[in-house]
Amino acid sequence: MIAFAPAKINLGLHILSKREDGFHNIETLMVPIPWYDVLELLPATGKTKIIMHCSVEKIETERNLVFKAWQLLNKHHNIAPVCFHLLKAIPSGAGLGGGSSDAVTALKMLNRFFNLNLPNNQLHRYASELGSDCPFFVETRPSIARGKGEILTPFDIDLSRLTLLVAKHRNLSDGRQGISTAQAYSSIVPNKNRKNISELASLPIEKWVSHLQNDFQPVIEKQFPEIRTLITSFYNAGAKYAAMSGSGSACFGIFDKKNPDLQLSSRDFQVFSSVL
Repeated sequence: MIAFAPAKINLGLHILSKREDGFHNIETLMVPIPWYDVLELLPATGKTKIIMHCSVEKIETERNLVFKAWQLLNKHHNIAPVCFHLLKAIPSGAGLGGGSSDAVTALKMLNRFFNLNLPNNQLHRYASELGSDCPFFVETRPSIARGKGEILTPFDIDLSRLTLLVAKHRNLSDGRQGISTAQAYSSIVPNKNRKNISELASLPIEKWVSHLQNDFQPVIEKQFPEIRTLITSFYNAGAKYAAMSGSGSACFGIFDKKNPDLQLSSRDFQVFSSVL
């Protein structure tokens, strides 16, 4: 069994307040994009535990969210061991939700593979245990996410015929390949006195630059000026809107032309482009 796990971008992201459980209340518009990891599920032959192969060797099996998804369903439904092969294309530490998407794709595959017949609301509860971004990938449609990210309201947005360009520095100025969520939150000052993301995202796209903000972006730009340089390059190439996705470090531009005039070296950047 093979499935494709999509990435997402965030159109605006407000950090509203710190919660008693240590998490933050947020509001953001999450939109799926056609950049995929590939996950294969096979029966485990003669093994007593799950087998996990990943194209990114540095991701240890016990820390991988695909493995944790199997653990969770095994805890509640006593499923058999399996073998997963995970081919990573979505970069880690990018704010694109790749790990969360992999985990929920694994949940859905295991649900079918073992004929558990779990409805989406149950998968949503399990996904919430795996991570704040995870519930979005149960149905994977444009949604306003609130709470920790698990409270989802479908949002009607039409980006068809626009071109999306996503780019991530392979290495940031301090040598790191990405930005951890904990690092991104460490300097955030929450602010709940804001206009709703749904109201801002309903404005014409040309107005988003002045109204639709990712609260992580100013903080990350101070630490890594190359993020601001990349976003500026999107605008210089004609982007209607450009921003950092999630907690970074991937940035994206939305263009009304199919081939934006922007040259990014594959040596320095991981790049994805698609007509939406």
